[in-house]
Order: sequence, then C-alpha cells, then structure tokens
Amino acid sequence: MTAIAGKRLTLEEYLKYDDGMDNQYELVAGELIFMPPESPKNVQISLFLLVDFLKFVPVNRLSNKVEIVVAGSRATTRIPDLVVLTDELVTALEGATLSTITLDMPPPALVVEVVSPGKANEDRDYRYKRSEYAARGIAEYWIVDPQINTVTVLILVDGFYEETKFTVNSAIASTIFPELQLTTEQVLKAG
Repeated sequence: MTAIAGKRLTLEEYLKYDDGMDNQYELVAGELIFMPPESPKNVQISLFLLVDFLKFVPVNRLSNKVEIVVAGSRATTRIPDLVVLTDELVTALEGATLSTITLDMPPPALVVEVVSPGKANEDRDYRYKRSEYAARGIAEYWIVDPQINTVTVLILVDGFYEETKFTVNSAIASTIFPELQLTTEQVLKAG
C-alpha cells in the first residue's frame, strides 16, 4: 500500500478521481492510498465465502467490489473483500453510478476482510477497520487471517464489537447467518 503524493482529497474529489489506469485506491483521512491486487489465496477465500453465503441470501445482496464511506470529517473509504448488503441498502444503491455506500445510506449487514501478510495490513484490519466499521454501525465484521489460522467474528453490541475467535475445526458462529455450517479450516483451506 503506497500513498500518492499530493494534497488531501475530499470525498467528492476522490469519487471523481481517475488515474487513467485500473488501479484501486482507498481514501484514508483524505489521503489517496494505492491498494495492490490481492493474493490468489485471499481471493479464493473471499470467493469461497461468497459462494457459501449464496445459500442464505440472493446474489444482489453480496458484493466483492462495493466501497464503504466510513468517516465524515476526514474522508475515509474502505473496500472490503466481501460485503453482505441489507435489503434497504440494495434499494439505496439502485440506480447509483458508483458502488459506493455513502454515509446517508444504511450500513451493510456484514463485512469480511481477509488479512494480507505484514504489520500494516494487520493494523488496518484488526485496529482501524474495527473502529471504523463499528462507528459505521456494521452489525457483524469477520477478520479471516490465514497467517494465524483464525476467523474472528465481531458482533456489534451497544456501539462496540464483541469478538469471538475461531480456530482449526471450530464451527463459525454468525448472527447474520445462524444456519451457517462452516469451520475455520474449511474457510482457510479454500485459499
């Protein structure tokens, strides 16, 4: 992840930004941050979860490309590996020209992040996104970490996340998908 030199951008400037290439960026406190392509392992894990979640929700409620605006004063956006939308959010996005969940829209039901190697990636997924997603009101946040073989499920309770870590053959418990029958090992072996 590399910062692009220059001034801080507003959300409006960021949403119009085009570098003339197919690069992907997040906006963090107004700073344009280049996001390198995901590893094949991370892509496979998020695709595996997408296919499994299709057992419970229609395809229009799942996205691996939607962007979420998570902060207002210092514009910050995140592009999770997988997002489960609510029916209200699907309606709010109808007719939109960008797959961007703005602050005036309802939050997603669930967000999944697959952690890439490195301290900066760990900090982003475990620390910064945790507080940003809680402040945004996202009911459930999964952190899938292939480096330490865990799936951490965070459930929003009174504005803060309560976490449960699942390892090896632990069955993952989800409030969004109570009928889910996946183990951490199944998820991690998908990658």
